Amino acid sequence: MSSRAHRPTTSIPSTTSPSKARPSTPRTLRGLALASTLALLASGCSLLGSSDDSESDSASADPGAGSGGTVTLVTHDSFYLPKKLIKQFETETGYTLKVRSVGDGGTLTSQLVLSQDDPIGDVAFGVDNTFGSRALDADVFAPNDLDLPDGVADHALDGDDDATMDAVDTASVCVNVDDDWFAQHDIDPPTSLDDLTDPTYKNLFVTSGATTSSPGFAFLLTTIAAYGDDWKSYWQDLLDNGMKVDRGWEDAYEVDFTAGGGNGSRPIVLSYDSSPAFTTDGNGGTTTSALLDTCFQQTEYAGVLTNADNPEGGTAVVQWLLSDEVQAALPESMYVFPTVDGTALPKAWAKFAVQPTDPWTVSPAEIAKNRNTWLTDWQDLVSG
Repeated sequence: MSSRAHRPTTSIPSTTSPSKARPSTPRTLRGLALASTLALLASGCSLLGSSDDSESDSASADPGAGSGGTVTLVTHDSFYLPKKLIKQFETETGYTLKVRSVGDGGTLTSQLVLSQDDPIGDVAFGVDNTFGSRALDADVFAPNDLDLPDGVADHALDGDDDATMDAVDTASVCVNVDDDWFAQHDIDPPTSLDDLTDPTYKNLFVTSGATTSSPGFAFLLTTIAAYGDDWKSYWQDLLDNGMKVDRGWEDAYEVDFTAGGGNGSRPIVLSYDSSPAFTTDGNGGTTTSALLDTCFQQTEYAGVLTNADNPEGGTAVVQWLLSDEVQAALPESMYVFPTVDGTALPKAWAKFAVQPTDPWTVSPAEIAKNRNTWLTDWQDLVSG
């Protein structure tokens, strides 16, 4: 049913509008963590969110842009790229880019499936590997034969035999620890999933909910991959050991985590492999670390929508998202790793944002088949 990923990462969420200026704390990671608005279970096969959406015209005011018409990009709420890159796209292609945000990654997928016959845009970005099978089953994306940069194909979604979705970014959800707190208390920090149930760490771990956040759902998948049919027993052990479940990443990291933005009391938190890059101490080190044996990799994809009004423009957007300029901007714009080989990372990322070489995985088909049951069982556990 599940396995580790056996290929090394090359440079993960959904995976929702981030701050446009980089603050000095890990709050900048909220571009990924705001996917925490995944809705409660519906009777269908996936989580659904609000049907509300918003549109924003291109940031470019260049009167010469748009001679090729308008191309509409449908995406999640955390999509952000510098205005200069959007203007560059419009100038070089002649298209006017309209960005339509429809919620988190789960809501995005649902909206694309529901509108497959009459799509709400020309191209979409932000469907990730936890929702990808649903998009494939509904023929949301049209086949393409793009000449992909090196590295992108390494992240191809299992089952996407027609190459309809191209991997744009990747990041991993991982347990993080406050190394300074553990040093001050003369306690060895945990290193594994098993350690989190040890009484040594009672009342020290905080996570986000699987039904209310994208990272929380990823952590549930991690435990399913690691423990198989025994995952519910593992969760009961976590709960018995005082684990706290918050609604979303921001509450867990910024409020309850000791190294977050508030006065938290829990030095173990669910976050990302990139999080330590935002907790540098000014002396060449970092105050937190990610436990790389606890990670679940998320990859976000882009593709031209079936029945799109402007498929040529949609193809141009996919090519743009895989361009050197956009790939280089991803870490500090959306706090994710680029998929294109050779893309330079910011100095702090290159040193402190260490990616797992063997993350936990669950196949997209298994997720699609079991999501509803897993989340119902999880909800029963944490509410009991």
